[in-house]
Amino acid sequence: MKLAYKVHGLVVVSLLTACSNSDDSRSVSSLDDRLSSVIQSNALTGDPSAGRDLVSINEPIAQLGMKLFYSKSLGGDQDAACVSCHHPALGGGDDLSLPIGVGADVHDLLGPGRTHGGGDVEPTVPRNAPTTFNIALWDEVLFHDGRVESLGKTAGKNGADGIGIRTPDSAFGSSDPEAGPSLTAAQARFPVTSAAEMRSDYELGGTNAQLRARLQARLRDEAPSAGEIDVDGADEDGLNNWVSAFEEVYAATVPSADIITFDRVTEAIAAYEISQVFVDTPWKSYVEGNKSALSDSQKRGALVFFTSIADGGAGCSSCHSGDFFTDEAFHNLAMPQIGEGKGNGVSGRDDFGRMRETSLVSDQYAFRTPTLLNIEHTGPYGHSGAYETLEDVIRHHLNPSDAIDDYFAAGGQCSNLSQLEGASCEDISGDVAESNTRLALDKLETDMTAGLSSLIETELSDQTVMDLVSFMTALTDPCLEDAMCLSQWIPESSDNTIDGNQINGEDENASPLVVN
Repeated sequence: MKLAYKVHGLVVVSLLTACSNSDDSRSVSSLDDRLSSVIQSNALTGDPSAGRDLVSINEPIAQLGMKLFYSKSLGGDQDAACVSCHHPALGGGDDLSLPIGVGADVHDLLGPGRTHGGGDVEPTVPRNAPTTFNIALWDEVLFHDGRVESLGKTAGKNGADGIGIRTPDSAFGSSDPEAGPSLTAAQARFPVTSAAEMRSDYELGGTNAQLRARLQARLRDEAPSAGEIDVDGADEDGLNNWVSAFEEVYAATVPSADIITFDRVTEAIAAYEISQVFVDTPWKSYVEGNKSALSDSQKRGALVFFTSIADGGAGCSSCHSGDFFTDEAFHNLAMPQIGEGKGNGVSGRDDFGRMRETSLVSDQYAFRTPTLLNIEHTGPYGHSGAYETLEDVIRHHLNPSDAIDDYFAAGGQCSNLSQLEGASCEDISGDVAESNTRLALDKLETDMTAGLSSLIETELSDQTVMDLVSFMTALTDPCLEDAMCLSQWIPESSDNTIDGNQINGEDENASPLVVN
């Protein structure tokens, strides 16, 4: 998405902005010296991928995973694929506040302009699509509510520590024996089970295991799913080359008759996702010693980011910590609750977040801290995609109560979200968007009073907010802005030879979807 800036009238100036307008070499040197101390005290290396067991996009298993990731054959009604909500040219997401998964009017149209039901822009999925970029760098939890969770939480392992992984198929705190070898592999088992994302009403009433068995049989072209694969919905049977595609990866060790299993499907998809490592940022270069890698504004923003509120900063790193810029923990920020929710609350349109997994009231409305790597390109922001700009998110952190007042004034900021084309919050959430959000705010304020929240309200000058935004743009890997570089993770349209079901992403002008 395009980064937008807006200026508001906050006037309290951060203690760190004394040098904000200085261009002399001594001030620049002072910035570098202070940042050097910050980097050392936070034990930062700039590279969260170091020492990890990663996969190259050029490896055969990652190439197979890419084919599966882009294929509608894994969608129940064959109208959606993993890539429908997670395209590389859209920051590993879909550039929408809330996704439209199954039932899209144009299957290949991804991101802005995607509709369903004959032009309806209102979303069908209740939470914002998290980016798949750098998914291999998470070690504790995946998804906004952490419903896929490493029981060992061993640093640097992405859950692959042999201790176990909990998933929605197992009780909270218990290992799922079918989870697979890593957090990434475990999460790849679940989009196909979501009626709104990929499943639709296919194998309706069946268990997740029964659904996966049907999809496995579909790829094998055997009963009870033989002949199911359509070519772009045209009911043209016969184009099913999945066995040969799997043989290119597994033939040396597995008999052809058994070569396709759902475990291998998710293993391959996980390999493709694990290959999406984008950490070569200006900030990394700066931490490694290149003092010219950041602008003065970015350096000032970094100081504000890593300095506590008590010391005149914004205290961002208390949650967005380490080289991956996340504590992988859960926090209630009272982000606006738009969309249809997750069936919680009196209305049934609320979303209780982490509490849905733990059943702990202390976790109500808490969601996972996102990484800030490549954050410039992974919006909209928040579990419901309620904000489209980084500045708006920062200002919400500074004073959630004022931000919520502003958000729902005059019918709600939903009408300003590009996806919704003027629709109000009530149009997509009934009449409960504001009331549900204020319930989350009440919980936050109660926790803040009791000292149970890490959020501290503060005020920053407009320039300081802009410096923070500027720093966050220094967390972008340039590959995300280079169509040639990113093309490694996007199959050619001519590659649609396995099942005829490959999604070839296009924008709302029917042009190939590429990085702008």
